[in-house]
Amino acid sequence: MKQYVVSTKTLVKSTIVATVMAVIVLVCFILPAEFNIDPTHIGHKLGLTVLAHNKSKGAETAITVTANFSELAQDVIEVVVPVGKGIEYKFHMQQHKKMNYEWLTDGEPLYFDLHGEPEGDTTGYFESYAIATLSEMKGSFTSPFTGSHGWYWKNTSDKPVAIQLMVEGQYTVIGLKQ
Repeated sequence: MKQYVVSTKTLVKSTIVATVMAVIVLVCFILPAEFNIDPTHIGHKLGLTVLAHNKSKGAETAITVTANFSELAQDVIEVVVPVGKGIEYKFHMQQHKKMNYEWLTDGEPLYFDLHGEPEGDTTGYFESYAIATLSEMKGSFTSPFTGSHGWYWKNTSDKPVAIQLMVEGQYTVIGLKQ
């Protein structure tokens, strides 16, 4: 069996390299994702800053990337639903346009209603596509009419609940309706 002997010089070099790599990972990835601290702006470009849990009531964060060649938008949105309250997050979509979505909470299930309201309607009509109480959901839908489409989430727990919503499709962000 061969034995390897590592010199002190090699051990010190390896330790210094490992420490430098750890600092790079901390500054470029961990701080933006966990604490929304991004001195290099790499975290923002990689979409990591939206992962930082924003504890303020009703907070909203969004990053939009629009690919002009395909007319598809991609967004990662974080919203916080305050205790005992409900919020709505909406998108404007033309008839027959598609949206892929995935959302998840920080653990607590929420009552939600994925629905749409026709553009120009003054009667209060809306059409629900899905109603349930879940902590996450993934799917897609094609808008049956031009108008606003999105989610209503209600928090019946005793603490604020953060939601991360990831969407892709042909839409324009309306945003948070309270």
